[in-house]
Amino acid sequence: MRRAGAWIACAAACLAGALHAEEPWVTSEGKGINAARFEVPDDSYPHRIMGAIPERRVLAVRDAQGREIRFDLREGPEPDHVFEDIAPRVVDADGDGRLDVVLVEADPRLGAQLAVYSLRQGRLVKAAATPHIGTRFRWLAPAAIADLNGDGVIDIAYVETPHLGKKLRVWSWAPGGLTEIARLSGVTNHRIGDEVIWGGLRDCGQGPEIVVADAGFQRVLSVAFEARQLEARSLGIRADAAGFDRAMACR
Repeated sequence: MRRAGAWIACAAACLAGALHAEEPWVTSEGKGINAARFEVPDDSYPHRIMGAIPERRVLAVRDAQGREIRFDLREGPEPDHVFEDIAPRVVDADGDGRLDVVLVEADPRLGAQLAVYSLRQGRLVKAAATPHIGTRFRWLAPAAIADLNGDGVIDIAYVETPHLGKKLRVWSWAPGGLTEIARLSGVTNHRIGDEVIWGGLRDCGQGPEIVVADAGFQRVLSVAFEARQLEARSLGIRADAAGFDRAMACR
């Protein structure tokens, strides 16, 4: 899992400067969804928190047989929503053995939420989502997807408002959907205009850790569960591209 955080930043380099070209597929292997990408750039919600990367309206996926399926927000129950993310993540988000897509979706009035899309009988459906932040132009940056506390259940972590509130929130699966199990203030993984979400998930032999920056984006931190609480420790590494690479490689 030493390179497990790579999915956070996947496709960002290909997206920059090529906004009118097709975005690259983010791929994985297994049951369910094997590839995903965003399509149809959109200006209806001009937040532009991700630099030159626009919001998009369509999620496209390929299943294990290579069939392409699309979910167009404009034709769904929330037609004013947009996908506001660097790239989709293809992971088993709920531990059922089938790959899903985890992404950031935004409401023009209520801001961002983290959403999980799954294939059900050949159709893409929003299987689960966290509540919206509650305010227009408020965003979140995914940080890790794994069993973070050792209870056998997949958890999903993100930094809510990484430019303002800078709060790490961890959600786990419970009857009815996702339930928050922990939070930690004073960390971030994104700066306004960055076309990458920094850090991610690593395991250097002592269990899963979430790599983020301190609130001032000066030092790289490692966050992990201690009993039921999240605890942060400084890695003594500068919060820049080389520093995050070093941290993710356990160096």
